[in-house]
Amino acid sequence: MTEPDAISGAVCVTCADEALPGTVVRMLGRDLAVVETGGRQERVSVALVDAMVGDTVLVHAKEALVVVDRAVDEDGPGSDAAFPDTVPMDVVVTGEIPERITRQVAERLTETAALRRELMDVSAERLTRCAEAMAQRFAEGGRLFTFGNGTSSTDAQELAALFSCSPRGRALPALCLAGDVAVVTALSDEAGFEAVFSTQIAAYGRPGDIAIALSTSGGSANVVRALEEAERASMLTIALAGCEGGRLAGLGFLDHLFVIPSRSVPRIHEAQTTLCHLLWELTEHAVAAVLPPVEAPTVR
Repeated sequence: MTEPDAISGAVCVTCADEALPGTVVRMLGRDLAVVETGGRQERVSVALVDAMVGDTVLVHAKEALVVVDRAVDEDGPGSDAAFPDTVPMDVVVTGEIPERITRQVAERLTETAALRRELMDVSAERLTRCAEAMAQRFAEGGRLFTFGNGTSSTDAQELAALFSCSPRGRALPALCLAGDVAVVTALSDEAGFEAVFSTQIAAYGRPGDIAIALSTSGGSANVVRALEEAERASMLTIALAGCEGGRLAGLGFLDHLFVIPSRSVPRIHEAQTTLCHLLWELTEHAVAAVLPPVEAPTVR
């Protein structure tokens, strides 16, 4: 097990946030806990780990990533009760899936479906308006720039690929600003990681273009700065965020903000992926209404 002191002060290479160990002081449900970090307490998602009161967890962006020191309960350090989520050896040998694991998977799937339904109930009309605004920008020669950190960067790459390599035949200009490793590392070294996206927006962006930011926490400094630069360039600004929107919720200039009502990073990513696919499909339909049709690509 990793020692807490060994990881204290570690910095995430994707968003420059500091990862810190904290102690679980109270459980607020199966996926949420109060964790004390650096003398202060905050609510933290524990959806990725099976934590209990007394555990030391590594916290990053209000998400417990791993249990780094397990609390020992009254049954003693060697008991099964002290480590309730350890898979018994007979399960490893026989390959049988414990009922607990099956139940947890079913619960996660139910949560995902419920979150998506809730999101569609409150976002359907706004998604349509956003897609229409994007279609108008594309029709006038605008280009799409997407960006995000960590897993959000891969979501941003997929979104750009959907537009630029559409299976329906119409390719629209789209670029992910996190996709070129040489550019990202050079700007990180020379301008600082907080400027890695805003510098590219300043270089490429022009009035009529579109900027889409993805962030689970809504608090990444480089995402905020890029959106501010996009606003200065008179670009259409769109953001997807979890955790009540974070800093992005305070940017009054955003044209469209979609907040995922969850603090669980996995659930946020799943919901953002759904929103991205819907936004692409709606924009494709809206573009088709204002631009002449194109021949679909030949499938080989």
